[in-house]
Amino acid sequence: MTSTDVPIVKVDPADLKAADAKAVAVRDGDEPWKIGELRDIVVTLNADVERLLVEFRANEVDLDDLLHTSEGSGDDQADAGSTALEREQEMSIVNNTREMLEESVDALRRIQNHAFGACISCSQGIGKARLQAFPRATHCVACKQREERR
Repeated sequence: MTSTDVPIVKVDPADLKAADAKAVAVRDGDEPWKIGELRDIVVTLNADVERLLVEFRANEVDLDDLLHTSEGSGDDQADAGSTALEREQEMSIVNNTREMLEESVDALRRIQNHAFGACISCSQGIGKARLQAFPRATHCVACKQREERR
């Protein structure tokens, strides 16, 4: 995937209404979401998308440079191994950045579609504190623990 393939979604926090906050799933025992809390999440996610998009594009350029660097015929095995390791590390960075970018965009889509806050496994509320700390969360703690045990 190249940077032009990353579908970017932005949500204007000012466009959110009280009904949008009421649509956010709430875990048993949590207080309902307030519009200000949801707007804070949107501001955070929008900033993450912008930052990650810049990082992704820069990392993509670095990776492209590494992939198109011609290895000289005089390189020894250590140099070739070092170059291969550097390429693998840069590919990992690009993939991780792209994944975080896609997760942030997905969270903004879920807010737009009134699906934010619901666990994708059990449909229960993820938990306000968890989402405020990690707005890209898609699973409640119980389902995430179950997933990680597999």
